[in-house]
Amino acid sequence: MAGQAEKVFVPTDDELLQAQSDLWRHSLCYLTPMSLRCAVDLGVPTAIHRLGGAASPSELVAALSLPASKLPFLARLLRQLATAGVFSSTDAGTYRLNPLSYLLVDGVRIDGDASQTALVRAVASRYYMEAAMGLADWFRKDFDGAVPSPFEDVHGAALFEESMALLDPEMDQLIHDALAAHDHLGIGPVLRQCRELFDGLESLTDCGGGDGTTARSIVEAYPHITCTVLDLPKVMDKVLPAQEGAVKYVSGDLFHVVPPAQAVLLKLVLHFWSDEDCVKILAQCKKAVPPRDVGGKVIVIDIVLGSVSGPMLETQHLMDMVMLVVTRGRQRDEKDWSEIFIKAGFSGYKIVKKLGARAVIEVYP
Repeated sequence: MAGQAEKVFVPTDDELLQAQSDLWRHSLCYLTPMSLRCAVDLGVPTAIHRLGGAASPSELVAALSLPASKLPFLARLLRQLATAGVFSSTDAGTYRLNPLSYLLVDGVRIDGDASQTALVRAVASRYYMEAAMGLADWFRKDFDGAVPSPFEDVHGAALFEESMALLDPEMDQLIHDALAAHDHLGIGPVLRQCRELFDGLESLTDCGGGDGTTARSIVEAYPHITCTVLDLPKVMDKVLPAQEGAVKYVSGDLFHVVPPAQAVLLKLVLHFWSDEDCVKILAQCKKAVPPRDVGGKVIVIDIVLGSVSGPMLETQHLMDMVMLVVTRGRQRDEKDWSEIFIKAGFSGYKIVKKLGARAVIEVYP
């Protein structure tokens, strides 16, 4: 009835106070990656490593040649990062490296070249931040034709394209370094925990394999496999002069042709592309492999949304959001994957293993 007061939900005092705290946390959580980038730019993880794996704020001020006046401020930064799980704190007032911060130590290799400092600097850069800040405007726009990413809309350039190199060559290189670091990390667990993927395999083509780090790791673990790396000419131009004999490098475009092999690997590739483009890529991969009864398959390593729970599930959805903001691709749940596999002409698939936020999928022609 007109004039009747609308009923509203009235939280309890405890609910209201919790909601207020949650609102602050969600509104201010952007400061965590900013603090992490600050620590990386200062060299804090590397300094802790060089100081024996644990250091006090005062020791870090000296090691990093920071003004003494910044000691209380550095202590606050470290406290926040320890609360966020980046460092471990001790009762003695020191901070230790943990598995996360160890990935940010310069010169330390885990499973190949796994330093993740470029990833931190890229995703916490002004380019990514400004693209995310443009989301509301992007949603309101009615674009003609293909919908650009918010990143493209804000900056007039696309990741991994010449337009980005022309806009900011230094940032373009950082983005490529971040992609390489992101792609390389995690191949070790796949090789150790998914041996059935490689049993009986004689040849493999790594699509979008960059400098061949993954392919070389495969050959080192399984010398009987002949590996070929396929990537764009602009990538191969930097790799080919230094190519090694154990791996063959091919310059080309996976949308047009994939070098034939018993298996094709798509490691962290498809989430950059739309469903339509994924079908095109997978169709080329299907042409490159033999029938299933003689071992033909495509190996997809990517996120399967909903395959985990808790904080790792939030990580999966954050990875989907970053795809929304900076690419035209997306992360997919199992139903999404099944649909694009079928559209590309494959007969079936199997999720072989869930490794962290990612999954290893065999797709059969």
